[in-house]
Amino acid sequence: QVQLVESGGGWVQAGGSLRLSCAASGLAFSLYDMGWFRQAPGKEREFVAVHWRPTGMTYFADSVKGRFIGSRDNAKKTVYLQMNGLKPEDTAVYYCAARYSSSAFYSAKADEYEFWGQGTQVTVSL
Repeated sequence: QVQLVESGGGWVQAGGSLRLSCAASGLAFSLYDMGWFRQAPGKEREFVAVHWRPTGMTYFADSVKGRFIGSRDNAKKTVYLQMNGLKPEDTAVYYCAARYSSSAFYSAKADEYEFWGQGTQVTVSL
């Protein structure tokens, strides 16, 4: 019933930008924290950002602070991740995820998120 669908991935040269979208259905969207994670070949899934419901703000991993921008549209049940100043080390499959916002703080742990999208590939070359 719950479905998260990412889009917007692709190939870009270093220093370029991409905007990812995640459209949600089948859940009370406004009650969930919406996270972004990425996974590079041979590595564990890594936290990127989360839109935390209690504050309505997006919080970022140190590796992307100052480069990525998050936004959320409850009416469209969609979250966005604007990625600027992309680096080759940003190359990964990017996933959106949903977590019911019942904790005292946002989670950066992938195993604490309940619902996941299929992922979208982002490739950054020199």
